[in-house]
Amino acid sequence: MRRSILVPDSYLGVRLDILRRSQNPDGGWSYYTGKQSWLEPTFYGALVLHGDPAADRAWSLIKSWQQADGSWPPTAGAAISGWGTALCLTLAHIRGEIDGTFLKGLAYLLKTAGTESEIWRRALAKFGLVDPGRNLKLKGWPWKQGTSSWVEPTAHTLIALKKAYTLLPAPELTERIHSGQALLLDVRCKDGGWNYGSAWTLGEDQRSYPETTALALLGLQGRPEAASSLDMARHWLQETSSSLARAWITIALRLHGIAVPNTNSPLKGSGSPDLMVVALEALGAPDGNYRLLKTEAAG
Repeated sequence: MRRSILVPDSYLGVRLDILRRSQNPDGGWSYYTGKQSWLEPTFYGALVLHGDPAADRAWSLIKSWQQADGSWPPTAGAAISGWGTALCLTLAHIRGEIDGTFLKGLAYLLKTAGTESEIWRRALAKFGLVDPGRNLKLKGWPWKQGTSSWVEPTAHTLIALKKAYTLLPAPELTERIHSGQALLLDVRCKDGGWNYGSAWTLGEDQRSYPETTALALLGLQGRPEAASSLDMARHWLQETSSSLARAWITIALRLHGIAVPNTNSPLKGSGSPDLMVVALEALGAPDGNYRLLKTEAAG
């Protein structure tokens, strides 16, 4: 859907104008204007401007970065790959581009899991030699292969796999989706939100954070157990001073069908210099494209 009919100085219109003006010549976005293109802000820029030629240029750049193993690096030429693969699959699905690129990326995500679920680690936990603070039978996703799973990459991958399931309802997809959701619920903190990883470490309960709670709620769309954490998210929307956290919470609440007070106003001056924050604010606007991240229950 094109956005040309928007009032230029509206909350969304101002942010779209910033993104259009800050797009790099290669089609991507950086976190800050004029810097090297990175996968994460380019993904969100493409979501916000979906249907616009700017989004097509962004996708062409992202697609060119795919590695031989099906994964994506965080930026061109980076020596590591990993969690950003989920973002690319989500974007490919939204664009209706289900091809070899998509299938290779899907295969990569299905074979990737946090190292805490490896058999030898589970054996150590079974005999009381380690206390992991989580159910090691459950598989989530790491930032990169060979490391433990974390809340944020697990949530992003669940969105990608749930979307893939609508086209390819395979048993292995169902299994990983259910396991990933169960992991998020297993590591929920006692206060009802989410930390970055486990709910407790070295015998101490961990406190939750606004942005990680919002991301977990995105991954848990369709799960009734997530409902008990929505009140916390609404409270944080009023209390947090973080623009990034407010943007994520707004998106999460809207996707769960929760009304968000319309306190948004057009940017005054330059606004946030972080283009990813600008993109997320645009995505979560009342007339933004947050619905592109909507998922349904799988299996």
